[in-house]
Amino acid sequence: MTGTSISRTGARVLVDQLKVHGADKVFCVPGESYLSVLDAFHDVDSIQLVVTRHEAGACNMADAYGKLTGKPGICFVTRGPGATHASIGVHTAMQDSTPLILFIGQVQRSSFEKEAFQEIDYRQMFGAMAKWVVQIDDADRIPEFVARAFHTATSGRPGPVVIALPEDMLLDEVSVEDTPPYAVTQAYPSPNQLNQFETLLNQAQRPLVIAGGSTWTFEATQLLEQFAMRHHLPVCSAFRSQDYFDNNHPLYAGHVGLAINPKLAERVREADLLIVLGDRLSEATSGTYSLVTSPVPRQKLIHVHPDALEIGRVFQPTLGIVSGMMQCMEALVTLPASSAQGAWTEWAGKARQDYESHIFPGSISSGVDLAQAIIALREVLPDDAIVCNGAGNYTAWLHRYFKYRGYRTQLAPVNGAMGYGVPAAVAAKVVHPERVVVAVAGDGCFMMSAQELATARLYNLNPIFIVVNNGIFGTIRMHQERDYPGRVIGTTLANPDFVTLAESYGAYAERVETNEAFRPALERALKQSVASVIELVTDPNMISPSTTIQTLRGG
Repeated sequence: MTGTSISRTGARVLVDQLKVHGADKVFCVPGESYLSVLDAFHDVDSIQLVVTRHEAGACNMADAYGKLTGKPGICFVTRGPGATHASIGVHTAMQDSTPLILFIGQVQRSSFEKEAFQEIDYRQMFGAMAKWVVQIDDADRIPEFVARAFHTATSGRPGPVVIALPEDMLLDEVSVEDTPPYAVTQAYPSPNQLNQFETLLNQAQRPLVIAGGSTWTFEATQLLEQFAMRHHLPVCSAFRSQDYFDNNHPLYAGHVGLAINPKLAERVREADLLIVLGDRLSEATSGTYSLVTSPVPRQKLIHVHPDALEIGRVFQPTLGIVSGMMQCMEALVTLPASSAQGAWTEWAGKARQDYESHIFPGSISSGVDLAQAIIALREVLPDDAIVCNGAGNYTAWLHRYFKYRGYRTQLAPVNGAMGYGVPAAVAAKVVHPERVVVAVAGDGCFMMSAQELATARLYNLNPIFIVVNNGIFGTIRMHQERDYPGRVIGTTLANPDFVTLAESYGAYAERVETNEAFRPALERALKQSVASVIELVTDPNMISPSTTIQTLRGG
């Protein structure tokens, strides 16, 4: 234990623990159930309280913070409706393996089990959605539970922790010491595993690396590049992990996820050794478990993951290694250059050629061609720009045509959560106010969190929001046109005037209706000191980068 034991309220003890463990940002929507905690924050200069307009936005911002920093994103919401609104952020953090701690105000202890106002049993509600769920009924145990929460959220496979705080417990006066700061615990590859790794690598004729998942750092990605160059290995990114390897590098082979390059998909199938670093091989990355078959892959599989329970859970690997990514890459870069690497030169070169061919579009569509807009983004934005998105068919253009050049320049939800891009961009600006931040959002995705423009205004932040307006829920319409032709229902949108809406929040706004108009609009937005919204009017017929609604209808 550390510090002196002085009498403090539970609320003060809680905020002091956040300071001990290095929290510097807290995202919240204020609530009466944790009013005493808000008061305790009043006297703390080292923690910035970021007040959002919706609990989903607050928890998504905490998730984005966790992705950007590797530290737990901290979110506070009130009981009942506040917690249910915030649950999307917990689900995202779990499937994305993001460190996050959600604190929820709770009814007073004497009201438990009476269905009191806004009462929910959070152990049941979040039990299958979080790494750990706890309710602190004794203020003396706040330091213990908060230390465990930070450790749990960051160690092994990172993820969300949920802590319920009974309102009256926070008012109890207790004398308890602070704990020391938390420390992250990760496993390392064993010498025997490294020997097996080296043997499998030397035996391979068509090896392929897939990097994704969690516990990466900038230093770990640099070691990954060294490892790939030493052995001349083609490297792919897992779904929404495209910033783990410089897309301009000659060994980068593309994105293994939704709307994958068909040639890359075939290359994954043809590989005789898959080296999967950090990723779970989720449904999106594994091609619905067809590119990599479950339970036994057709390829030899080296699966490195920080969670022992993940190894062998879905895929039976040839070699399973439990390790954090920094610990893994520090070990892998010590392996001598493979005796077979000369035979991989053509294999890696062809993979790169296929990637380069895939990121240049063919014919230009009417209105704003989204491919041309994304190409303009990759040509205009600086290398360290952070690009955010939520979910929808518009993301297929972004993932295909944009080039991510550095670690943590992509913020996107692996769990496919709509409404993520806008709050993620706000959080990115909170964390990195000096960097350019751009959110690309469909019209459906944008309207799920547009109110966070007010948060950007409150904190004088200037992210750029690009709204792809085609007037439909694009992903669902595509599936609808394919599976139920001629029976369109429920996928048409009635949108506001996005320029007027943005201006009402104090943002700079433009509507773009031609390809030629986008780049000048983007350059003007980059000069603004306030948030900017650029509405792109696109043709709904262009339902994906590779097909149209007319084609799906057989026209």
